[in-house]
Amino acid sequence: MGNNLNISIFGLGYVGLPLAVMLSKYFNVLGYDKNIQRIKDLKSFLDKNNEVSYKDLKKTKLKYSTDIKDLKNSDIFIVTVPTPVTRTNKPDLKPVLESCKDIGKIIKKNSIVVFESTVYPGVTEEICGPEIEKYSKLVSGKDFYLGYSPERMNPGDKLHTVDKIIKVISGDCRKTVLTLKRIYGKINSNKIFIAKDIKTAEAAKVIENTQRDINVAFINEITKLFKKIDINIFDVLKAAQTKWNFLNFKPGFVGGHCIGVDPYYLAYLAKRKNISPSLILSGRKVNNNFPIFLADFINSKISRKNKILILGLTFKENVSDLRNTKVIELIKSLKKKGHKVYVNDTYADLNEVKKLSLKITPLNKKENYDTIILAVAHDDYKKLKYSFFSKKLKKNGKIFDLKAIWINKKLPKKIEYKTI
Repeated sequence: MGNNLNISIFGLGYVGLPLAVMLSKYFNVLGYDKNIQRIKDLKSFLDKNNEVSYKDLKKTKLKYSTDIKDLKNSDIFIVTVPTPVTRTNKPDLKPVLESCKDIGKIIKKNSIVVFESTVYPGVTEEICGPEIEKYSKLVSGKDFYLGYSPERMNPGDKLHTVDKIIKVISGDCRKTVLTLKRIYGKINSNKIFIAKDIKTAEAAKVIENTQRDINVAFINEITKLFKKIDINIFDVLKAAQTKWNFLNFKPGFVGGHCIGVDPYYLAYLAKRKNISPSLILSGRKVNNNFPIFLADFINSKISRKNKILILGLTFKENVSDLRNTKVIELIKSLKKKGHKVYVNDTYADLNEVKKLSLKITPLNKKENYDTIILAVAHDDYKKLKYSFFSKKLKKNGKIFDLKAIWINKKLPKKIEYKTI
């Protein structure tokens, strides 16, 4: 393939948009998304995910479309659509299969289809390839080619961006691998790792997130234990971190569309192969139950029904994404105990919040509360001043700082401050 490659990116979310913008500096890139409003926003230089700035969107050469026919001249298709789970925590491959169907209808011979979406090993070649064949009447490995390059985007992280991280690539033949090496190498100064094969690359991705899930689950579980004997987990971690090889994980909510989901893909494969995914699923169980533990802990420290303000609703700090946020479980649990709960989030999209049957309480609203709970460590909350707490909290009010971001902050004298 020549230098003037036509590349199409399927899905312009947290993964697809930054990748598309970066690739458009070197290639002809068309960003495709079925969400008409998303495309309208991007054409107005607005990324509601806050991953790409107004300035970068304004100067990009990236083109946009919601019409699949516009992609018919593509040499490379890169699929970055979500891979969620069903209500029963089974892999939901519908978004990926829809992409395969769309690509199959327009793909031309000698094109390459690359998947970045997280899947279990085997999906690219055993499910996606045949799906494209079905609609294209072409043969995988002969008329078109498959690749897999796991995304490693960390929403809200401005250090480990797509141009700075090592990119794992794999393909169904040497020619595919060399083409992907040239494409991805352009945007990250050739920081490329070539995996042995596609299944290996798929496996590497799914264990990256599963490993993190299990590590956080361990910290969450010992947090529960240490609460029983009145030890503060953050004090413990501060001491343990002095050992050179201690892994620095902290307690908290594990939600979102990756770490809170991907272990189920690995567990699904394990069950199909008659392997019991006991450790994988125990990690999920601990992390899913942690918000309920926190609600019980907070409730045990409150003597009556409280008016509570929760700070933070998104699944992690400094992002607007509400998918699979575990703060919802905390809110529900506290409400069940009779407390009146209000929530603020300085990043969440108001329309998305409404879909959760919630509304955002502005911080400048003249209200005061019995209790403030810090649930998500947005930078905006780290900057809150002494005056905020003195105005917002009633006399003898309580603060539950679940992320320990105010541990050294000067607070009003009669305020009771607790971490977990």
